[in-house]
Amino acid sequence: MATAVKICGITRLEDALTAARCGAHAIGFVFHRPSPRYVMPEHAGAMIRALPPFVTTVALFVDAQPQQVRETLSQAPANLLQFHGVETPEYCRQFGLPYMKAIRVRAGVDLLQYASDYQDARALLLDAFVDGVHGGTGATFDWALIPQGMPLPVVLSGGLNSANVTEAIRKVRPWAVDVSSGVEAGKGIKDAAKIAAFIRGVRNADV
Repeated sequence: MATAVKICGITRLEDALTAARCGAHAIGFVFHRPSPRYVMPEHAGAMIRALPPFVTTVALFVDAQPQQVRETLSQAPANLLQFHGVETPEYCRQFGLPYMKAIRVRAGVDLLQYASDYQDARALLLDAFVDGVHGGTGATFDWALIPQGMPLPVVLSGGLNSANVTEAIRKVRPWAVDVSSGVEAGKGIKDAAKIAAFIRGVRNADV
């Protein structure tokens, strides 16, 4: 199985196009204002329209008011929603689009229960738990905390980079990997060489 790649926290068109050219399957836009990777919806919309076909666009929200989500999507019509807060399953499904639910993993978190609660999610995105921060931390977590035989596809996130992504895929065998800070020159500014190296690392794991 070829592992899919999502490059998240895109703020510049050149980075979006670089990720697509390097073989990324998905591009993520952060619509959480406190994030250093926040992007204005109209700017994200322009990037979405400029992307080539067959690249999934993902809109990331953290406990946003439903009207904010709808207004954002009217300007940036993403293919997939990603929720990083404490959103309920009912909240996540109300927008009529496929969604992923992000779970910040630490000891004691019952991932099988999350998979049951969010059974209509397209995937669970598993990220590191860092108190007060909703992703993009550059921190890893103990991959052994992920149960075997998860009933939903797993998107592995949290501290991934070109140096560890091959090992991560071979240990976890996720459906996809998600990277943001691991391919950056600065917060929200991607590095083309790091993107290419990361995707090579993914491909090496799939051999």
